[in-house]
Amino acid sequence: MNHSLSVGMEVPPLHKGPVTHTDLVKYSGASGDFNPIHTVESFAIEAGLGGVIAHGMLTMAYVGQMLTDFAGVDADLVDFRVRFRAMVRPGDTVVCRGVVSGIKEDDSGSLVTLQVDAETQRQETVVKGTATLRYR
Repeated sequence: MNHSLSVGMEVPPLHKGPVTHTDLVKYSGASGDFNPIHTVESFAIEAGLGGVIAHGMLTMAYVGQMLTDFAGVDADLVDFRVRFRAMVRPGDTVVCRGVVSGIKEDDSGSLVTLQVDAETQRQETVVKGTATLRYR
C-alpha cells in the first residue's frame, strides 16, 4: 500500500477553464458526440437550455484527470461513477475535488475509494460520485 494515503486525505484540486466554445467543438470531435446542444447556440436556445452546454462527459473527464494525476503510475483507476447534477456553460470554471473515503487491503494490493465532485465558480455542484484506485 501507498502508506502516505489515509482516510480523509484530500486529493489536490484540479482547476479547469474557463470552458470555451472551442473546447466544446473539440470535445465533440474527440468523443463523437455531435449533439448540437453543445455547439450550436440557436439550437440550444430553441431546446430550452438558454444556450450551449458542455458535455457531461467532458466534466467527468476533468474529474478523471484529477484522479489519474493523483494516482500517478502506481495505481489503476478501476471504478469511476458519477451523477450529473447541473450544467456547465462556456465561461464557467470548474474545480474538481476528491477525498479518500476508504482503504482496503487484498492479495493484489490496496483498493482506495474516493468521493469526488466538481463545482463551478458559482459553487454549484455539477458532478458528484465515487472512484476506486487499485495500488499494486
